[in-house]
Amino acid sequence: MSLTFDYKVRDKSGDLVEGQLDGDSMALVVRRLREMGYMPISVTPKSVVSLKTEIKIPGISGRIKLREIAVMTRQLSTMVDSGLSVVRSLGILSSQVENPELARILNEVRTDLEHGSSLSVACAKHPKAFSKLYCTLIQAGEVGGNLDDVLTGLSDTIEKQASLNKTIKSAMTYPSVVLGVMVVIFSAMIIFIVPVFQNLFKSLGGKLPLPTQILINISNIMTSVWVFAVIAAVVAIIIGIRKWIATENGRRIWDKAMLKPPIFGQLFHKVALARVTNTLGSLISSGVPILEALDISAETAGNVTIGNVLREAKVGVREGRPLADPLREHEDVIPGLMVQMIEVGEQTGELDGMLKKVASFYDQEVEVTVNNLTALLEPLLTVVMGVGVGLMVISLYLPMFDYIKLVHN
Repeated sequence: MSLTFDYKVRDKSGDLVEGQLDGDSMALVVRRLREMGYMPISVTPKSVVSLKTEIKIPGISGRIKLREIAVMTRQLSTMVDSGLSVVRSLGILSSQVENPELARILNEVRTDLEHGSSLSVACAKHPKAFSKLYCTLIQAGEVGGNLDDVLTGLSDTIEKQASLNKTIKSAMTYPSVVLGVMVVIFSAMIIFIVPVFQNLFKSLGGKLPLPTQILINISNIMTSVWVFAVIAAVVAIIIGIRKWIATENGRRIWDKAMLKPPIFGQLFHKVALARVTNTLGSLISSGVPILEALDISAETAGNVTIGNVLREAKVGVREGRPLADPLREHEDVIPGLMVQMIEVGEQTGELDGMLKKVASFYDQEVEVTVNNLTALLEPLLTVVMGVGVGLMVISLYLPMFDYIKLVHN
């Protein structure tokens, strides 16, 4: 993306010359001015007054998706491998990406590189876009001189994480939609249908059956000002739970509980194991020391319980023990198969490759679990919806049966 720069230079006779020049970067403009025989005094980007007003929505605008980072990283890897400089590659990418926030960050990273910063340090200034894992792998590639290979591996890692997140979202989408439809149907029946029957029952008189009375009481609450109190209470409970989870103790208890449920607990457990093994394998294969790799993997595990296990394992590794030994002490969190694979990897000197095989295994397990979960939830939620609607209908018609008996008598 070509920019316009204002410059002040002195010519060969020492006279001051001012003007404008287009270029891809400040460094290229300075080089071009020197080639023209000038002595640059100042070169600054020309400020552009834009008539466009960008509308930013809090929580939505400025968000950068993981898949966007993966695509950008793969493109950067291809450009660097083709012989383009990182600065030039970032300039091209910043003009191509559709996300304006990502384009802004790439431009800032490129500017930092032009001023002598390393790519890893420049990326670390933008944690919203580049995680600690990302920056550490970039640093390993810079030190090892194989940045293009590291970028390729990093894009693979991010794509797997994005695919894993998409799998989880797809698993949660179906039950969320069905439950939402159930709430809408039940609310519509309680607000619009039940009051009609309530008026009918009042005109007929008599004592109502308990299920019918409960249903009418619920309808009275939802059609009165009390519904706002109920909604406010529910919202307050949700906010309270979220704030509690944000605390260190709350997060520890919550993450431990998330591994316990018989259906979703297995899914969350396998997702965390897939993320940990994939991250740890990528870090080790890129030349990151195992102690630092365990630290980063613990931070990116997505579950405090598994992260704490990795931190305890780090202590054992620092003491000279094989990684498999301290992990074996946590059979309730780290499966025996994973420990055995890590042990074989350490014995054969192929720990990174073995970790990636474990990650692939758990990726497949997550996919199978999601498919089984969807197949199980479809009929289950259908039955729940049918039973719920059926109970409401029966509760409404129970008094009618009593009235019919009285008429016949």
